[in-house]
Amino acid sequence: MALHVSGGEYSDVLVILGAAGLVIPAFARARISPVIGFILVGVLVGPAGLGRLAGELPWLRHITIADPPAIEPFAEFGIILLLFSIGLELSFRRLWELRRAVFGLGAAELFGAGLLIAGTLILFGQAPLAALGLGIALALSSTALVLPIAGAETPVGRLAFSMLLFEDVALVPILFALAAFGPGGADGAALLGVLARGGLTIAAIFLIGRLILPRVFAQAARTKSPELFFAASLLVVVIASLATEAAGLSPIIGALLAGLLIAETDYHREVEVITAPFKGLALGVFLISVGMRLDLAQLVADWPALLGAIAGVVAIKTLVTFALLKLAGQRNAVAAETSVMMGSPSETTLIVLATAAGSAMIAPATVNFWEIVTALGLTLTPLLAFFGRLAARAIEHRQGGDRPEDLIPPAGAGVVIIGFGRVGRMVADMLAAHGKSYVAVEADIDTVAAARRDGYAVLFGDVARSELVDRLNLGRAQALVLTMDDPVLTVHLTRRVRGWVPGLTIIARARDTDHAAELYKAGVSDAVPETLESSLQLAEAVLTDLGVAVGPVIASIHEKRDTLRQAIKRAAGIERTPRLARMRQSPAPPA
Repeated sequence: MALHVSGGEYSDVLVILGAAGLVIPAFARARISPVIGFILVGVLVGPAGLGRLAGELPWLRHITIADPPAIEPFAEFGIILLLFSIGLELSFRRLWELRRAVFGLGAAELFGAGLLIAGTLILFGQAPLAALGLGIALALSSTALVLPIAGAETPVGRLAFSMLLFEDVALVPILFALAAFGPGGADGAALLGVLARGGLTIAAIFLIGRLILPRVFAQAARTKSPELFFAASLLVVVIASLATEAAGLSPIIGALLAGLLIAETDYHREVEVITAPFKGLALGVFLISVGMRLDLAQLVADWPALLGAIAGVVAIKTLVTFALLKLAGQRNAVAAETSVMMGSPSETTLIVLATAAGSAMIAPATVNFWEIVTALGLTLTPLLAFFGRLAARAIEHRQGGDRPEDLIPPAGAGVVIIGFGRVGRMVADMLAAHGKSYVAVEADIDTVAAARRDGYAVLFGDVARSELVDRLNLGRAQALVLTMDDPVLTVHLTRRVRGWVPGLTIIARARDTDHAAELYKAGVSDAVPETLESSLQLAEAVLTDLGVAVGPVIASIHEKRDTLRQAIKRAAGIERTPRLARMRQSPAPPA
């Protein structure tokens, strides 16, 4: 059977796959978000970029998008899969815990920023009804970009998710309200009907999903076929999305609900892994479609107005969100990072603008201008996230972090732990298990916030600042544990503290034997090379599992450890033999 596929369709696939294969590695190597790369590809291959020259240079048709509207369904599917993956990371219990943030903070942020933007547009001569539609549209923030950047598990990500979830839920009522109350709108009573049908549809999906999904995925798992598992996952997403769309709601609500239902089963991790590559590619198509909306000629012609519009929207949304987060009791740094990241418009802004234009609420020329503003704003989202992180760090540094006196008693903290990643947390757990007091210091505010919620005594501060170290009362501490993943800072801090408190026990994490030797020269009591001990334990495990007698294995491990001790002793130029491990060496059992 012959395949009837046009060359243009092949070219579109070539451009999309080429962008995914080139953009992601290149931007990852440069430590830049691939979001910007996909959008720039869209600008380059779109009708306003190289596509404009395709008529004069026919060979360009093979590296440009021949039919931009043809890829829009794939772009929409990327957003659907993104919401599905977000649902997989959640649970109904967690959503219930977030209800106040979603319907309190989320509603206040959307309508507060929307009304303020509308009022500003009225001052610039926009008609009140059109200004209201534009204000609500521009107050929306990008779920597709913000959540992948912020993450769903960080304090910033959780706050952003709460506000974005309300926006996604409120999208359909907003669309119907604009369609109903515009000059060319439909009957407003249709809104109530849609809400009623939508509620019944969601309830039906919930009940049917709880009964059927565990059985469906159990059968797919028994076949041990990844293809069947993948097909079942996509089938659930598509059915849920079509059901909510048929009821008049947004398909992304159905996708989110499908993810939540699967998250309650034992198969959610497998589903998440299987669908992740397809989701990333589909989301890349969406970002390419955003880039194709940018008209470079109009950008050059109207750049002062476009720049002013973007700056105004971002400023208003940032200020409103920051004020609301502060009223909710959030720290300055978290509020600043979240509010700046939420400052740009959303992909759903384009949908709202099209609906408002269809009901004659907003003039077509005005819609075209704000569509370009929205596309530019989406392009700037990764940069806003970067500036938000810079603002958070600047705020914390200006405030000087936490006051060590608030957690460290005058008699001393017992053990001071510098760095509270995985290693520092494990040390704190063991100290607490044996009744030893401690205080930890960490420079990453998200890590500090998460640790405090879990009940750990952690200060925010950067030990690179000498004034903070001076306030830790190390002269009365029992020990100092350095777990930072910064070899240079660890050596520098050891040398400084040893000169100040000669008798203090200092135990440091070392990367390898060379780093351990440097630390001994600087004055640590003990340095623990992380890679060596794990390597020795792995070697012991594999030799034992291969049937080698336990006695010779332990003896060889001790011999290797002693060789490493002597190497560190020679490199450090010290008299005593360093200890690489604090574990008691068990005698070899009799053969």
